[in-house]
Amino acid sequence: MTSKIKSVAALAAIVLLTAGCTQTERTVSGAAIGGVGGAAIGNAVGGGTGALIGGLAGAGTGALVGRNTY
Repeated sequence: MTSKIKSVAALAAIVLLTAGCTQTERTVSGAAIGGVGGAAIGNAVGGGTGALIGGLAGAGTGALVGRNTY
C-alpha cells in the first residue's frame, strides 16, 4: 500500500512540474516537492539536523529544476 502511495505522489509531482503552469508556479512547486523529499531523506539518514539540511538542499534543487522545466 505504501509503495502505491509513493508512486502516485511521484507521478503527481511530475505532473505538477510539467503542467501548463507559469515559471513562478513551477519554481514554487519544485521547491516544495524537493524540500519535502529532502527533509524525509535527511531525517532517515541523520535525524532532525539531517532533515533540516536535506530540506534546504532539496528545496533549492527543486526550485532550480522546476524553474528550468519547460
